[in-house]
Amino acid sequence: MAGVTDVIFREICKGLGADVMVTEFVSAEGIMQADDRTRKYTEFTDAQRPVGVQLFGADGERMGEAARKIIDWKQPDFIDINFGCPVNKVVARNGGSSLLRDCPMLESVASGVARAVGDQVPVTAKIRIGWDQDTVNAVEVGKILEGSGMQAVAVHGRTRSQGYSGEADWGVIDRVAQALSVPVIGNGDIRCGEDAFRRKRESAVSGLMIGRAAMQNPWIFREISHFLNTGDLLPEIPLEQRWELVIRHCRLAMESGRFPTEKQTITSMRSRLMNYCKGFPGAKELRQRLCHVVSVAEVEDLAASCMAEASDRSLS
Repeated sequence: MAGVTDVIFREICKGLGADVMVTEFVSAEGIMQADDRTRKYTEFTDAQRPVGVQLFGADGERMGEAARKIIDWKQPDFIDINFGCPVNKVVARNGGSSLLRDCPMLESVASGVARAVGDQVPVTAKIRIGWDQDTVNAVEVGKILEGSGMQAVAVHGRTRSQGYSGEADWGVIDRVAQALSVPVIGNGDIRCGEDAFRRKRESAVSGLMIGRAAMQNPWIFREISHFLNTGDLLPEIPLEQRWELVIRHCRLAMESGRFPTEKQTITSMRSRLMNYCKGFPGAKELRQRLCHVVSVAEVEDLAASCMAEASDRSLS
């Protein structure tokens, strides 16, 4: 979720019912070099707690030092180690899911961070079920992580070679949950309250993690909580309310000052806006127009046009 779960998006998700969140993952080496851009990825507000800062890297000692620096700066509620990212540039640096092929190094990284942090905050980890379908080793890796001091393990139900294609294997996630004594959080293909209910009922997981589904529908946290508590579905979010959130996100991004100009801010958000607008009336043409927006006013004009066209269609 790099480039997605920034401080603004987490504020939105928290307001819509997310319980626990992690920052965008950050390079331990970037932290050690006191890189200002890297340090910005660790930002969060007290209102977002409990929140963890997520690290990646392949040197346990250096990652441990980076974790201590983050704790001194930010006092997060936990440190999370990313052993799941499938992106080539991360894997090429021996980070993310590459360590699923090297269990001794994975153990060294996990134990190095746990030792460095001590009892200051919990350390957790996220993994995939394996490197590829021939090397599904999530149970083995989960046990290694538990033995290395991880106090919870999140499992995404795909291999690294799958990326985000195919279906998440919740059978493997369940086997990990049954094999470990620490909490196991399941992740993959949870798109609504009914999905969440089924995964909790059919597996031994202690919790659920939502990723890509929130990019289109940040209301998913509220919807899941409501369904788990009542067994009822919430009404569909009206188009007007969806557009209000899109525009609010744009305005919050402007207020953050992360980019020096409005054009740079809105340009950086184009892919985010296109995710929000999946399923909107006329979505294909709308996404094409969003590829060219450079101001909040243009987004507001698109919203007004989209809602007017939807109203006309409903009356015809």
